[in-house]
Amino acid sequence: MKLEEISKIVENKIRDIKDFPKEGIVFKDITTLLNDGDAFSQLIDYLKQRYENQKIDYIVGIDARGFIFGSALAYTLKCGFVPIRKKGKLPSETISKTYDLEYGSDEVHIHKDAFLNNKNANVVLIDDLLATGGTAKASCELLNELNVNIVEACFILNLTFLGSDEERLKGINTFSVVNI
Repeated sequence: MKLEEISKIVENKIRDIKDFPKEGIVFKDITTLLNDGDAFSQLIDYLKQRYENQKIDYIVGIDARGFIFGSALAYTLKCGFVPIRKKGKLPSETISKTYDLEYGSDEVHIHKDAFLNNKNANVVLIDDLLATGGTAKASCELLNELNVNIVEACFILNLTFLGSDEERLKGINTFSVVNI
């Protein structure tokens, strides 16, 4: 399947919810994509095809919707899955990065031994949405600190009106299924 085809399928399955989580925001709801088994499996099959010849060791999913896409993709690629989580959600020793939000800050964590000391492991970072890029950038910084090779940061949706990929994730190869 070509990118144009899967982009159209995915875009047609995303529902807009106006004024969520607050007035003036148009939330891109992926649940309508997830509950369409055919569309969801076509998306995962497309991503498998994209990465299957790149010797990927781990898929890294960002809390929480990146877990959905990431675990399905890791299963199809027969590789490991590593979660990046919000503060206080991982049970073992972690490293963390803080990033700015519109009002305040947040932080993401990853287990120190997430890659079983496999330095230079090839990883794909995945999440549902690239918006301002704060969470993705902090996640990439964590991965760099653990000395893994970020093959690509993959997003199902990319809100391009919030900036270019290069501005938001300097030096990281990015791929998005749908650009809005």
